Amino acid sequence: MNILILQASPRANGNTAWMAEEYKNAAEAAGHKVTLVNVSRKKIAGCLACEYCHNKGNGACIQKDDMQELYPLMAEAEVLVLAAPIYYFTLCAQIQAPIQRMYCVNAPAKVKKMALLLSSYSPGVYSGATAEYHDICNYWHAEDSGIVTAKIDEQKTEDIKQKIQTIVKNL
Repeated sequence: MNILILQASPRANGNTAWMAEEYKNAAEAAGHKVTLVNVSRKKIAGCLACEYCHNKGNGACIQKDDMQELYPLMAEAEVLVLAAPIYYFTLCAQIQAPIQRMYCVNAPAKVKKMALLLSSYSPGVYSGATAEYHDICNYWHAEDSGIVTAKIDEQKTEDIKQKIQTIVKNL
Protein backbone atom coordinates (compact mmCIF):
# COMPACT_ATOMS: atom_id res chain seq x y z
CA MET A 1 0.00 0.00 0.00
CA ASN A 2 1.01 3.58 -0.55
CA ILE A 3 1.23 5.23 2.88
CA LEU A 4 1.57 8.92 3.64
CA ILE A 5 2.55 10.00 7.14
CA LEU A 6 2.01 13.63 8.07
CA GLN A 7 4.21 14.25 11.11
CA ALA A 8 3.41 17.56 12.78
CA SER A 9 5.78 17.98 15.70
CA PRO A 10 8.23 20.87 15.49
CA ARG A 11 10.59 18.82 17.69
CA ALA A 12 12.69 16.80 15.23
CA ASN A 13 13.73 14.26 17.87
CA GLY A 14 10.56 14.44 19.92
CA ASN A 15 8.08 11.77 20.86
CA THR A 16 5.70 12.32 17.96
CA ALA A 17 8.57 12.20 15.46
CA TRP A 18 9.73 8.95 17.06
CA MET A 19 6.23 7.43 16.74
CA ALA A 20 6.02 8.46 13.07
CA GLU A 21 9.44 6.98 12.37
CA GLU A 22 8.49 3.71 14.12
CA TYR A 23 5.35 3.50 11.98
CA LYS A 24 7.40 4.16 8.84
CA ASN A 25 9.95 1.48 9.75
CA ALA A 26 7.26 -1.11 10.50
CA ALA A 27 5.34 -0.33 7.31
CA GLU A 28 8.44 -0.47 5.11
CA ALA A 29 9.45 -3.76 6.73
CA ALA A 30 6.00 -5.09 5.81
CA GLY A 31 6.59 -4.10 2.17
CA HIS A 32 4.58 -0.89 1.98
CA LYS A 33 5.72 2.26 0.19
CA VAL A 34 5.95 5.05 2.78
CA THR A 35 6.38 8.80 2.48
CA LEU A 36 6.90 10.72 5.70
CA VAL A 37 6.48 14.50 5.59
CA ASN A 38 7.25 16.77 8.51
CA VAL A 39 4.49 19.31 7.99
CA SER A 40 5.73 21.43 10.89
CA ARG A 41 8.64 22.44 8.66
CA LYS A 42 6.33 23.47 5.83
CA LYS A 43 4.74 26.85 5.25
CA ILE A 44 1.08 25.92 5.02
CA ALA A 45 -1.51 28.60 5.69
CA GLY A 46 -5.01 27.95 6.92
CA CYS A 47 -8.01 27.86 4.62
CA LEU A 48 -9.22 31.33 3.65
CA ALA A 49 -12.84 30.21 3.12
CA CYS A 50 -12.76 32.22 -0.11
CA GLU A 51 -14.45 29.43 -2.12
CA TYR A 52 -12.08 29.99 -5.05
CA CYS A 53 -11.50 26.22 -5.14
CA HIS A 54 -15.19 25.50 -5.65
CA ASN A 55 -15.90 28.36 -8.02
CA LYS A 56 -13.12 29.46 -10.35
CA GLY A 57 -10.41 27.04 -9.19
CA ASN A 58 -11.94 23.70 -10.24
CA GLY A 59 -10.73 22.09 -7.01
CA ALA A 60 -7.44 23.99 -6.81
CA CYS A 61 -6.70 26.26 -3.87
CA ILE A 62 -5.87 29.87 -4.61
CA GLN A 63 -3.02 29.79 -2.10
CA LYS A 64 0.33 28.70 -3.50
CA ASP A 65 2.37 27.57 -0.53
CA ASP A 66 3.95 24.29 0.58
CA MET A 67 0.57 22.58 0.49
CA GLN A 68 1.21 22.27 -3.25
CA GLU A 69 3.76 19.56 -2.38
CA LEU A 70 1.18 17.63 -0.36
CA TYR A 71 -1.75 17.58 -2.79
CA PRO A 72 -0.12 15.02 -5.16
CA LEU A 73 1.01 12.89 -2.21
CA MET A 74 -2.49 12.97 -0.72
CA ALA A 75 -4.00 12.10 -4.10
CA GLU A 76 -1.93 8.89 -4.30
CA ALA A 77 -2.07 7.81 -0.65
CA GLU A 78 -4.10 4.72 0.21
CA VAL A 79 -3.31 5.05 3.90
CA LEU A 80 -3.00 8.38 5.68
CA VAL A 81 -1.31 8.55 9.07
CA LEU A 82 -1.64 11.68 11.16
CA ALA A 83 1.08 12.02 13.80
CA ALA A 84 0.68 14.99 16.11
CA PRO A 85 1.42 16.22 19.58
CA ILE A 86 -1.50 17.39 21.66
CA TYR A 87 -1.35 21.10 22.34
CA TYR A 88 -3.96 22.38 24.72
CA PHE A 89 -6.34 19.43 24.39
CA THR A 90 -6.41 19.07 20.60
CA LEU A 91 -4.37 18.40 17.49
CA CYS A 92 -1.60 20.94 17.03
CA ALA A 93 -1.98 23.74 14.47
CA GLN A 94 0.77 22.25 12.30
CA ILE A 95 -1.49 19.29 11.40
CA GLN A 96 -4.72 21.29 11.31
CA ALA A 97 -3.63 23.44 8.37
CA PRO A 98 -3.04 20.55 5.91
CA ILE A 99 -6.20 18.77 7.06
CA GLN A 100 -8.32 21.87 6.56
CA ARG A 101 -6.70 22.72 3.24
CA MET A 102 -8.01 19.42 1.86
CA TYR A 103 -11.35 21.23 1.69
CA CYS A 104 -10.61 22.17 -1.91
CA VAL A 105 -10.65 18.53 -3.03
CA ASN A 106 -13.20 17.40 -0.42
CA ALA A 107 -11.42 14.13 0.35
CA PRO A 108 -8.24 12.36 -0.77
CA ALA A 109 -9.30 10.16 -3.68
CA LYS A 110 -7.56 6.90 -2.75
CA VAL A 111 -7.37 7.02 1.06
CA LYS A 112 -9.15 3.94 2.37
CA LYS A 113 -7.51 3.68 5.79
CA MET A 114 -6.18 6.10 8.37
CA ALA A 115 -4.23 5.92 11.60
CA LEU A 116 -3.57 8.42 14.37
CA LEU A 117 -0.42 8.74 16.49
CA LEU A 118 -0.62 11.16 19.42
CA SER A 119 1.78 12.19 22.14
CA SER A 120 1.43 14.50 25.11
CA TYR A 121 2.88 15.19 28.50
CA SER A 122 -0.45 14.61 30.23
CA PRO A 123 -2.90 11.72 30.51
CA GLY A 124 -6.54 12.11 29.53
CA VAL A 125 -6.11 14.87 26.93
CA TYR A 126 -6.87 12.92 23.75
CA SER A 127 -10.67 13.04 23.44
CA GLY A 128 -10.86 16.19 21.30
CA ALA A 129 -8.22 14.96 18.87
CA THR A 130 -9.66 11.45 18.60
CA ALA A 131 -13.18 12.81 18.05
CA GLU A 132 -11.93 15.01 15.21
CA TYR A 133 -10.00 12.08 13.73
CA HIS A 134 -13.08 9.83 13.81
CA ASP A 135 -15.12 12.57 12.14
CA ILE A 136 -12.49 12.88 9.39
CA CYS A 137 -12.45 9.11 8.88
CA ASN A 138 -16.24 9.09 8.58
CA TYR A 139 -16.37 12.06 6.22
CA TRP A 140 -13.62 10.68 4.00
CA HIS A 141 -15.09 7.14 4.16
CA ALA A 142 -11.77 5.86 5.49
CA GLU A 143 -11.41 2.95 7.86
CA ASP A 144 -9.80 3.69 11.22
CA SER A 145 -6.85 1.30 11.30
CA GLY A 146 -5.82 2.36 14.80
CA ILE A 147 -4.92 5.04 17.30
CA VAL A 148 -1.80 5.00 19.45
CA THR A 149 -1.41 7.51 22.27
CA ALA A 150 1.66 8.03 24.43
CA LYS A 151 1.76 10.21 27.50
CA ILE A 152 5.03 11.23 29.13
CA ASP A 153 5.81 7.96 30.92
CA GLU A 154 4.92 5.85 27.84
CA GLN A 155 6.92 7.71 25.22
CA LYS A 156 9.64 5.95 23.27
CA THR A 157 8.91 2.64 24.99
CA GLU A 158 8.82 -0.90 23.68
CA ASP A 159 5.10 -1.06 24.53
CA ILE A 160 4.29 1.89 22.25
CA LYS A 161 6.51 0.45 19.53
CA GLN A 162 4.54 -2.82 19.74
CA LYS A 163 1.22 -0.97 19.51
CA ILE A 164 2.40 0.83 16.40
CA GLN A 165 3.59 -2.43 14.85
CA THR A 166 0.21 -4.00 15.58
CA ILE A 167 -1.75 -1.33 13.71
CA VAL A 168 0.66 -1.66 10.76
CA LYS A 169 0.12 -5.45 10.73
CA ASN A 170 -3.63 -4.84 10.58
CA LEU A 171 -3.37 -2.99 7.27
